[in-house]
Amino acid sequence: MPIKNDSGPSRARLIGNILFLVAGLFLLINLLSPLLFGPSIPKVPYSMFIHQVRDEEVARASVGQDQIRYQLKDEVGQPGQILSTTPIFDLELPRLLEEKGVEFAAIPRPKGNWFTNILGWVIPPIIFVAVWQFFIGRGMGGGPQGALSITKSKAKIYVEGEAAKVTFADVAGVEEAKAELVEVVDFLKSPQRFTQIGARIPRGVLLVGPPGTGKTLLAKAVAGEAGVTFFSIAGSEFVELFVGAGAARVRDLFEQAKKHAPCIVFIDELDAIGKSRATAGFYGGGDEREQTLNQLLTEMDGFDPNIGVIVLAATNRPETLDPALLRPGRFDRQVLVDRPDLSGRRAILDIYAQKVKLAEDVDLEALAARTPGFSGADLENLVNEAALLAARNNRQAVAQEDFGEAIERVVAGLEKKSRALSDKEKTVVAYHEVGHAMVGVLMPGSDRIEKISIIPRGMAALGYTLQLPTEDRFLLNEAELRGQIATMLGGRAAEEIVFDTVTTGASNDLQRATDLAERMVTTYGMSKVLGPLAYQQGQQPRFLENGAPNPRRMVSELTAEAIDKEVKDIVETAHHQALDILKYNRDLLDAIATQILKIEVIEGEELQGLLNQVKPVMDSEKIHVAV
Repeated sequence: MPIKNDSGPSRARLIGNILFLVAGLFLLINLLSPLLFGPSIPKVPYSMFIHQVRDEEVARASVGQDQIRYQLKDEVGQPGQILSTTPIFDLELPRLLEEKGVEFAAIPRPKGNWFTNILGWVIPPIIFVAVWQFFIGRGMGGGPQGALSITKSKAKIYVEGEAAKVTFADVAGVEEAKAELVEVVDFLKSPQRFTQIGARIPRGVLLVGPPGTGKTLLAKAVAGEAGVTFFSIAGSEFVELFVGAGAARVRDLFEQAKKHAPCIVFIDELDAIGKSRATAGFYGGGDEREQTLNQLLTEMDGFDPNIGVIVLAATNRPETLDPALLRPGRFDRQVLVDRPDLSGRRAILDIYAQKVKLAEDVDLEALAARTPGFSGADLENLVNEAALLAARNNRQAVAQEDFGEAIERVVAGLEKKSRALSDKEKTVVAYHEVGHAMVGVLMPGSDRIEKISIIPRGMAALGYTLQLPTEDRFLLNEAELRGQIATMLGGRAAEEIVFDTVTTGASNDLQRATDLAERMVTTYGMSKVLGPLAYQQGQQPRFLENGAPNPRRMVSELTAEAIDKEVKDIVETAHHQALDILKYNRDLLDAIATQILKIEVIEGEELQGLLNQVKPVMDSEKIHVAV
């Protein structure tokens, strides 16, 4: 756990003591005021004062703006009791006092005594300082130095032994990355083995990979394995409203790191401060982020690599980083922390499954096979979702059924049984989803069709066809890509055949099919007309592209027209292929759609038995079907 910072409680105690002192002073004033300022003077109405003046009972009076103090005559005509009254606007009062022989004068402005002067000068500054310290401490992040703490690093510090709670045994699915970081651990444990032969350990190691793959966990595991102090800070915590604060925090962070060497400094989301300065624009040369980056470059280039301070950083956008950060001498090594493969997913599931009670029917190997593309964070969430579902169904352990439902939640979204569809809409959705499945089962390299459902899920899906790969795939050929497009268009083709019209339900299918066809032409060079040329503009973000449409290079009108024609030909060919398959298997299409309208969901062996009846269209039969 991080080292506790006692500045917050100490400041709270200081403010409490000051407020307690002020309250005590006010109480003391109230108690001592009769002794310091004398007894209080009785107050009477102004009308009584006027009557006493007219009856010649008043000996003398002191007239002020807010008060009139006067002294009565005693029985023998000597000065007696002193009274006071609140004056009103009366221009005749001086003449009346003069007629009745009352000695009167104006009340002099009080000079006060030494005690009141001290209170007037001391108490307001004390209150102001207390309030200022309180608000400045909250706004600037606290610390015993008040406003100066803005220049201090906000890194959480895990001292030796505390970070050891996370080790390489807690990290799975990234064996290659762990092997790369073992060398860092060896250097921190026994640096003399490297220095005696003149080797220089990398100053910095950059962990790159998609979100949720365990980059932060790996950095903590390195610190835990090495048993050294671990500084953890996010890149956004360097950025501040005040100019120069980010650079000052970088300096402070490395000063602390040198004092605690050997240690590890981990900067998460490095792209928050390390973006390329070439993208800052003409007026962006002196902004706060660039000053922070310059200071980081200076610090990494200035310290001795063999003192035992190693900088680890993580980002999922390495293409945006400044080249100066990635040159040798700074972040010497880049370690890819990618999504786990089949064996990696199984190892991750083994770790998280230990935290929940599993039923005997749970097959983690099958779950690993059904979750391609899942990151470590996705798998952790999958196990948690399955446990929540089991608890909701009052089960004593998590069953395989709960994991299956959890996968569908992650892939397709929550079930929307409350979203009522009309009978006509249900029929359209049923034929649409069956069309996807029947075309997909015949395509080369097609993934296994696990489930067909007409229960709405997520925000927009009125039904879905669940396809799960049986193995990890890294390469796809042209025939397989064309098969994917035909599968996407299978739903629209079924609507055309059965209802002789189309609906808006295929809008997402059309978008995905068009994007894939365009990438085939402009990125993969799968066009005999245009040849093996890349018309894509630049490189998409490596980890975050998510199938986004690719911007084209500047091309001539003829080339653009040829690209559009090739894309259209690919999509239309796949569309006709889907139509041919569904027309040839029309009876089976009707049978499966009728069955799914009755039970809403078909899966498992029942679904496989139906899909095995789909017959491919032979070239000699295609002409007959088209007629």
